Amino acid sequence: MFESFWFLILILFLSVAFDFVNGWTDACNSIATVVSTRVLSPHVAVLMAALFNLIGAFSGTAVAVTIGKGLVAQNSINLLTIATALLSVVIWSSVATVFGLPTSESHGLMSGLAGAGIATAGTKVLIWAGWRKVFLGLVLAPLIGFAIGLIAMTLLLWLFRRTRPAAVTGIFKKVQIVSAAFMAFSHGSNDAQKTMGIISLALAIHFHWSSFHVPAWVILMSATTMGIGTLFGGWRVIRTMGMNITKLQPIHGFAAETSAAIVIQAASRIGLPLSTTHVIASGIMGVGATRRLSAVRWGVAGNIVLAWILTFPICGGIGWLLTTLIYQFI
Repeated sequence: MFESFWFLILILFLSVAFDFVNGWTDACNSIATVVSTRVLSPHVAVLMAALFNLIGAFSGTAVAVTIGKGLVAQNSINLLTIATALLSVVIWSSVATVFGLPTSESHGLMSGLAGAGIATAGTKVLIWAGWRKVFLGLVLAPLIGFAIGLIAMTLLLWLFRRTRPAAVTGIFKKVQIVSAAFMAFSHGSNDAQKTMGIISLALAIHFHWSSFHVPAWVILMSATTMGIGTLFGGWRVIRTMGMNITKLQPIHGFAAETSAAIVIQAASRIGLPLSTTHVIASGIMGVGATRRLSAVRWGVAGNIVLAWILTFPICGGIGWLLTTLIYQFI
């Protein structure tokens, strides 16, 4: 039953749902700062983010390969494992977005895959070399994003220290459009590949591929779906990311977006699946901290960090529970 063609179609449907939710909730990653600083209207910003997410998704497949063959043993799982992993992250991300919490679909997918994999074949299914890479990104990416945001903002303040504030704002209202586009491109280059990887893994299992690869039609479908999801935008999350963490001016938005995009691009090139949400939020915190630590609303930041922490056990638990229950009753 779980290896049938129709179950593969179900996997494709769930993958598209995951990709759509990813684009929907992560619209904030690309445009929260450019909207909150009023450089672009929300609708124009969303259109720009959707376009550059789409373009970024075609920039490589290194992250997709990590997701598809670097985390769980392909010969030890089945299509049910993938289905319940996808369901776990769609459920958690949708609930969190209703409450305005920016979660990581990336970590939700990976932890859901781990939980479902363990329920299917035990802990031996996990490929620990791949998971070391995941946890490296989990720990280092937010720290690096914060540090680069802090350094970049400090450098910009020094460079423009003799320039009138109104002139600085005028300059960065134009330049921030470029940094927002760069951030959207970087988001597409990392996050869209997670869907590519999970679909390709399902195809590899169903058709018994001898070697793992990402078909061109999978790239096209994943990129397009994420772009459409971004068009709908998670507006409550955009408010949390762009307005509630700290007060931003265009120069702050430019520093945060550019810093985050650089980190994400570096990770995408080496196949490191990280949370773009973590990176941009950390960049915003780092930028805000240059004024004074109290300029960052640490209560809001704490809620965001709590959502990050909860993602792993919740999605892993949902993936494990759904898989276990289905095996019990079917």
